[in-house]
Amino acid sequence: MTETTEAAILEHVRDEPMLEHTRAWAAINSGTRNLAGLKAMAATLADAYSALPGEVALIDAAPATSVASDGNVSTLDHGRHLVVRVRPDAPVRMLFTGHMDTVYPVDHPFQNQTFLDPNTLNGPGVADMKGGLALLLAALKAVEASPLASRIGYDVMINSDEETGSFSSSMLIAELARGKVAAMTYEPALADGTLAGARGGTGNFSLVVHGKSAHAGRNPDDGRNAIVAASDLAVRLFAAKEDGLAVNPARIEGGGPNNVVPDLAILRINFRPSSPEAIARAQAAIDAAVAEVGTARDVRIEAHGSFNRPPKPIDDGAAKLFDLVKQVGAGLGLAIGWKATGGVCDGNNIAAAGVPVVDTMGARGGAIHSADEFLLVDSLAERAALSALTIMRIAEKGGL
Repeated sequence: MTETTEAAILEHVRDEPMLEHTRAWAAINSGTRNLAGLKAMAATLADAYSALPGEVALIDAAPATSVASDGNVSTLDHGRHLVVRVRPDAPVRMLFTGHMDTVYPVDHPFQNQTFLDPNTLNGPGVADMKGGLALLLAALKAVEASPLASRIGYDVMINSDEETGSFSSSMLIAELARGKVAAMTYEPALADGTLAGARGGTGNFSLVVHGKSAHAGRNPDDGRNAIVAASDLAVRLFAAKEDGLAVNPARIEGGGPNNVVPDLAILRINFRPSSPEAIARAQAAIDAAVAEVGTARDVRIEAHGSFNRPPKPIDDGAAKLFDLVKQVGAGLGLAIGWKATGGVCDGNNIAAAGVPVVDTMGARGGAIHSADEFLLVDSLAERAALSALTIMRIAEKGGL
């Protein structure tokens, strides 16, 4: 890439209205369960991303289920997912992903934006990840203005359910990852610019315990206490934690009046495995606990859930991509570092498809998932340039 081409890309990035896009998009409440807000957000993003020379489509969400507090399983409605396909026949193709949903429901008190200082914008989703979506668009528009654009094709996927596990979009992510040389996801970097490296996985389960009700004073022994059985499950599964496998029994739901033996309880529990082997051990622990408690307590137990985010190690391909990002950053005067994290995102799913991914290419910011969430405004142009030049290097080399 010539200095002239690089300079033109940087100038193009600087001219993009990233802050304006971020603020306009953050003003739309798009909490994962706010379907009207997600519809508005999807339409707004579809219009903005139509500036790219590709096919823009809104994809219906795949079915996803939830276990209610009464133990019944129902299908959850989700917003549609945005997909943009540019040069699908190109020999070198990449995947770029983000999410339009936030953790702030429509009735959450945190809805407004405030500048804490000229470079720090506090607001819902400004870092996670309306700012990331804005700088991704700016980076891709800069790529398209480059003479190297024809050398690379790509898909953009912006889903509506990342914050709750991407259950309705995981198959779409796997499909779009197929055949890609590399991927970037626009979760926010830390405020100092540090990227997430290796990630653990996660699995969420609802264990529904069906006991038998009885009078707590007259004939308690005729009952089968579902709360006691769910507690037994929680204690047994918590004992399965070890290095590389965190276990968090998060909630037990059920019960009723004090004079009735409860016949229904639900244990909500989260596992954080660091490897495929840890997933296997966790699944074995679940299977054993369900069988043993079911027999010992004379109850029926239904297990719902899955390990929906596989662990994401730094393999050879990921290491090459991280090194490339670091080299490009150095050319921009940025010291790019990364560290392992226990958090999860769609980068886990992309890596599971065998595609190298850096999943914190978004804006610098912090305090996400809280009313203190903030975006560092100067990072928009900085990170858009980092993305655009990294993409151009991959286009120039024909891969990693």
